[in-house]
Amino acid sequence: MPNKRKRKKGPVVVSVINLKGGVGKTTLAALLARYIARKLSVLAVDLDPQANLSQALMTENDYKRFMEDRQPSIVELFRGYLPPSPERPAPVPLDRVIRTVVGHRDNLHLIPSRFDFSDYLISSIKPDERVLARFIAQEMRERGLVLIDCAPTESIFTRTAYHASRYILVPVRTEFFSTIGFPLLQESLKKFKFDNPGHAIDVCGVLINNSGTSGAEKGPHQRAALKDIREKAKEYGWRIMERELFFSRGYPKMMKDVYPTFLGNAQSEFDGIADEFMTMVGL
Repeated sequence: MPNKRKRKKGPVVVSVINLKGGVGKTTLAALLARYIARKLSVLAVDLDPQANLSQALMTENDYKRFMEDRQPSIVELFRGYLPPSPERPAPVPLDRVIRTVVGHRDNLHLIPSRFDFSDYLISSIKPDERVLARFIAQEMRERGLVLIDCAPTESIFTRTAYHASRYILVPVRTEFFSTIGFPLLQESLKKFKFDNPGHAIDVCGVLINNSGTSGAEKGPHQRAALKDIREKAKEYGWRIMERELFFSRGYPKMMKDVYPTFLGNAQSEFDGIADEFMTMVGL
């Protein structure tokens, strides 16, 4: 019965956003997708023209073939059809635009991105911001979680993510200008809520992605940044997650699902972050 109720409600949709680059959005999205796919059916959506999440979740050879063969991607999902063949245009086949991520027993899938994504949307007369939301509502009812990796700019990509999402997860680093993206995101969400009063969307949490190592004492610049983060989060009513994502050489390996014998504390530390995230969003 619990599974049936979950399917009826559809998946929890969370966008990983900060309107500032270099905060670890893709690393966080990839790690969460891989971890939660051990327990639930997960769809990862790469909504960033840089396509970093696609490259993180696909093997190097798979992504190379995907690009060379112009295989279906988020671009075709926006178009709603495949480019004309010698005969005629064709509808987008779901089994081709949604790719199975190797090593997760059919529990983790990806809608990949291409570098021409932004070019397509810029040249399009009026891109449909609700296309991803409709697709998830109609086709992804059996999923437990949809994770969307977003570009660090206010654009149609951001609004498309908002329309599809119930929650926003905000990673941030303790560095100079750490909260520069916070007011931009707050205003962006405020405008979206004003324009879409029936849409419930909230920041579920702020994850501090610290450049330091676990247990290391924070320097004066990090302490000042952390103070700024806490003040801004309190001003906007955003919850700061209890756990931090500390620096570890293990995370890039985990992101690519490469697990050497020794990962240090990376695995156990991230497990705690992922469990806290799942509790926050009701998974």
